[in-house]
Amino acid sequence: MRLASSFFRLAGGLATVLLPVLAGGAMASEVPDLKGREVVVVTENAYPPLQFMDKTGQAVGWEYDAMAEIAKRLNIKVTYQNSSWDAMIPAVSAGEYDIGMTGITIRDDRKDKVDFSEPYMRSEMIMLVRADETRFEDAKGFAANPDLLMAAQPGTTPFYVGVYEVLDGNEANPRIKKFETFGAGVAALRAGDVDLVLTDGTAGPGYVSTSNGTLKIVGEKLGTEDFGFIFKKGSDLVTPVNAAIAAMQADGTIAALDKKWFLDYKMGQ
Repeated sequence: MRLASSFFRLAGGLATVLLPVLAGGAMASEVPDLKGREVVVVTENAYPPLQFMDKTGQAVGWEYDAMAEIAKRLNIKVTYQNSSWDAMIPAVSAGEYDIGMTGITIRDDRKDKVDFSEPYMRSEMIMLVRADETRFEDAKGFAANPDLLMAAQPGTTPFYVGVYEVLDGNEANPRIKKFETFGAGVAALRAGDVDLVLTDGTAGPGYVSTSNGTLKIVGEKLGTEDFGFIFKKGSDLVTPVNAAIAAMQADGTIAALDKKWFLDYKMGQ
């Protein structure tokens, strides 16, 4: 991502919103059998279509399907817990959970706290606004109007992109309204309390497709980010999970999940 800040470095310059990322160094034949090991996975359930609660109250999404496939291939028994975003990385780092999943961007500063899997998805940052928004069409237009406000979760990639790519590099800029969850920021956007939410190319179209015509995406894409699962530093699960991801890339499972959740799911809304 093209940032003046040294907070993070992301892979750059992709032409599409969503691309699979091949995990390196592991072949399908190397996927180990963990013999029914119990693994606790923590998530936020607030990031459609990666993970969210459907109309029936069931937790679903791309990451749930991917984790179920990983569990099958590794012969592990997965149970799920929920956590807020700001508590997730510290909790996984402390060993309270074995794996964290919630569209977590792979960043160098986070690698000091947790280990990452190989990337399982790459997405570009986009601008989410109300469907009737006419005051700006891109990041430059938003920045030029001091009356416009942005919602963001502190410590997330959209927060830092908003600070350093859209605005002036001041993390205390009052134009950034902070929310505990991504969903709360989107709710504030719908209500007219803020005027922009930055999100990645996976979650943004999901919100648009379920908004009944009240949201849209504007402007150029602001960069790219790679997603990975997180683990406690030194976890012995990293290598097996990487092997499963590589096998799923190689046999087309990742591509099938992309089609299900980013094409078929949207068309069915």
